[in-house]
Amino acid sequence: MFSCRPAVRRVAPRPEQSSARRKAAWRFTLSDLWLSRVCHVAAIIAACGATLPGAQAQGYPSRVVQIVVPFPAGGSSDVIARLIGAKLGESLRQTFLVDNRPGAGTLIGTLYVAKAAPDGYTLLLADVPFTVNPTVLPEAGYDPVRDFTPVTLIGVSAQFMYSNPARFTSLADLIAAARANPGKVTIATAGTGTTTHLMTEMLQAGTGLKFLQVPYKGSAPALNDAAGGQVDAAFSTLASAAPLVAARKLRIIGVTSPTRLPAYPEVPTFAEIGVGELVVEHWWGLLGPAGLAPEVVQRLQAETAKAVAAPDIRERFSGLGVEPRASSPGQFRDLVESYVRRWTRVVRENNIKAN
Repeated sequence: MFSCRPAVRRVAPRPEQSSARRKAAWRFTLSDLWLSRVCHVAAIIAACGATLPGAQAQGYPSRVVQIVVPFPAGGSSDVIARLIGAKLGESLRQTFLVDNRPGAGTLIGTLYVAKAAPDGYTLLLADVPFTVNPTVLPEAGYDPVRDFTPVTLIGVSAQFMYSNPARFTSLADLIAAARANPGKVTIATAGTGTTTHLMTEMLQAGTGLKFLQVPYKGSAPALNDAAGGQVDAAFSTLASAAPLVAARKLRIIGVTSPTRLPAYPEVPTFAEIGVGELVVEHWWGLLGPAGLAPEVVQRLQAETAKAVAAPDIRERFSGLGVEPRASSPGQFRDLVESYVRRWTRVVRENNIKAN
């Protein structure tokens, strides 16, 4: 070890001193100067160390982490965010707080995260509408790829259509009613620019029928009104509708999977009524603002993957009709890009425009 005391200023040797003594004095002076500069650089590095990415990840998280859900409480994204947030809180020994910021077809919550500091303390629990909005709304204000850092996929699920059992008991009944009463059969959606909006547009294009769309601020209020009979039908995942289905207030009448599901063999696919395009796999994933440090991304991805693989989470997801599925950040980015391409094509081919 060496001392970092300030270098002592040396007086140049007098002419009458011997040559050896003069050389030794200068060597001692230059050595002190070199040591002083080394210590100065070391002090700067030590002072800045806390701001380096590696140091940031080592201390992460040191305060509450916010998981923003751009939907109201009670929907599938909210349920999944709370389950995963609780697990991350346990493993990282810090609070992961779910913050519901619904409205404007998910834009309010999504833009809040896009504009947040990329420090890992503001995250977005996104689902498919995250890739839909920019294709439908030119003024959306964000790019799903450029403005966010993907962390990991969390789970996937089919989409279902539901109706109050007293209104329709099958998809065939709903189609027959829409054919007999053009523009009068109502379908609730989770808001303009959401997946359910586009799926309703695809249903209209595929059947040649006209439905009356009723936009809500999320799936939870849309499903509640469908159960209450205020609207005729609604699209959503089972994660959102499971309690109402279990209480027999809603009946599943259609599914967006390519084939009938083993768990619901009696429920027909939309392909069976001639709408082959209406095959949609819903997903949920975790993202941060653009510029999130790779070390923070890696830590969040690893801990989220552990949470998704936990037996209790898998059991809860199964009850919600969600297949647990983690991914690397790169794989999640590829998925987001593929969905943006798909919805861009669907919007263009069906001439879909936001109201």
